[in-house]
Amino acid sequence: MTTNQTLARRVLRAMVGAQHRLTAQRDRGDVPGWVLITLMTAGIVTLLWSVAGPALRDMFTQAINGVSGP
Repeated sequence: MTTNQTLARRVLRAMVGAQHRLTAQRDRGDVPGWVLITLMTAGIVTLLWSVAGPALRDMFTQAINGVSGP
């Protein structure tokens, strides 16, 4: 192996290592943000379900009765 090949391999390893370290730092994520989004989504679904639930149930019952007959 020549000196240029050895140098090129060392440079490539250093670049890959640096990229890995940068990616690892960036991909740590924002856990409190995700928790907040999840809780807000659950709250919105619960609110919509409590408001629209009876109307949806009645609409479903009417649709089933319309298809199956009296």
